[in-house]
Amino acid sequence: MKPLKAGENIPQFSLPDQDGEVINSKEFKGQRVLIYFYPKAMTPGCTLQACNLRDNFDDFKKFEVAVVGISTDKPEKLSRFVEKELLNFILLSDEEHKVAQAFGVWGTKEFMGKTYDGIHRISFLVDKKGKIEHVFDDFKTSNHHEIVLNYLKNQQKQ
Repeated sequence: MKPLKAGENIPQFSLPDQDGEVINSKEFKGQRVLIYFYPKAMTPGCTLQACNLRDNFDDFKKFEVAVVGISTDKPEKLSRFVEKELLNFILLSDEEHKVAQAFGVWGTKEFMGKTYDGIHRISFLVDKKGKIEHVFDDFKTSNHHEIVLNYLKNQQKQ
């Protein structure tokens, strides 16, 4: 597994959102976007991460950063996740994990003694031109939003 690095262009992709509507990565041009990959909707860690992003959505808007979550869940499950947790951002379905592979976040994982392939929890802040501005790969589900917002605040000061 080799995640993309800051300075690289994001791969072009089209994925269905939680409503089954196809979203193309070109739609994000001209705006900053936090693309966060997470393993599975409606699990405790992923729910905590998503709800913290939801609760701090206005802070992301202040920095003109849109939030997009990507997992391998089916659109129907993502729809239930959005409804249940009242999420206020787009979730995309990457069932065949092609986008996760293109971003370099699909790989071997280990959980409770079992080894399997899956999405690694990594986020990419993408600039207005479609280049990766920053990669977030060292955080907990409970502080992901704080790590990203602190980065945005520090960038603003420079």
